[in-house]
Amino acid sequence: MQRDSKYPLLMKSFQAKEGIYQEILAEDAGWEFLNFNARILKKGQVWKDFTGENEYGIILLSGDYSVKTDQGKWKTKNGRKHVFDGIAHTLYLSRNTKFELTAESEILDIALGWCETTEDHPAQFKEPTKSVIEIRGGDNATRQINSLIEPGFDCQRLVSVEVYTPSGNWSSFPAHKHDERILDNDGNLLEARLEETYFYKTDKPQGYAIQQIYTGDRSLDEIAVAKNNDVVMVPKGYHPVVAGHGYNIYYLNFLTGSDQSLANTNDPDHEWIYDSWSGKDSRIPMVSAK
Repeated sequence: MQRDSKYPLLMKSFQAKEGIYQEILAEDAGWEFLNFNARILKKGQVWKDFTGENEYGIILLSGDYSVKTDQGKWKTKNGRKHVFDGIAHTLYLSRNTKFELTAESEILDIALGWCETTEDHPAQFKEPTKSVIEIRGGDNATRQINSLIEPGFDCQRLVSVEVYTPSGNWSSFPAHKHDERILDNDGNLLEARLEETYFYKTDKPQGYAIQQIYTGDRSLDEIAVAKNNDVVMVPKGYHPVVAGHGYNIYYLNFLTGSDQSLANTNDPDHEWIYDSWSGKDSRIPMVSAK
């Protein structure tokens, strides 16, 4: 997957413009599909938009909102105070949908992933209790994954999960990739071709994570130090993460591409690690539904 991009792989947050403090646009990223932004709204502020030819995934980072659409209206109740306070509310909107989203808390923090779609799907409002928690890995590679827009969700391309990695632990490890579409002899999907963003939050303002992005031939081999509200872009290759010692790390993934799937291929150099774990980190799970 070649990439002609105006962006570096690590995107720092910026001074909010119209509430938006982080943004990745597919046309500037050299991507086919994936767009992302994060924004802050103050109580009573209204975000009006039209999805056009896109499907939207709106993830509540903190606060509360009400939303009116031409497919229904919903309101969050007791939304989390910050990402380490609970599981997200998720709102999915299909193409050609008008909506008005109003901040009902003093500060509302939300993230949006979107991509072009050629299909119509029903709007869905997913409460935290509907998200499935998965405990993945072992030992100091234990982490928590919450399904938000998981494979099998009624949409065309979007996928989104949120991941909690305790201080000093590895995540997205052993390393995997999803940059080419591979089928087995029976036509089953082994790997999807996906574009991906990692949007980070830290439990302390000085916290950080270290992420590597590399290909097997090392034509791409970069290290990113991601801090609060930063985004790491994964255009291709393997992409493991480690949380800085002393700092719990949250990241929100949006993925989209050839399939509504998380099918991937492990780095063969590190697959042996799956058989080395002796237990799970007792700090996981870190959050649960309220």
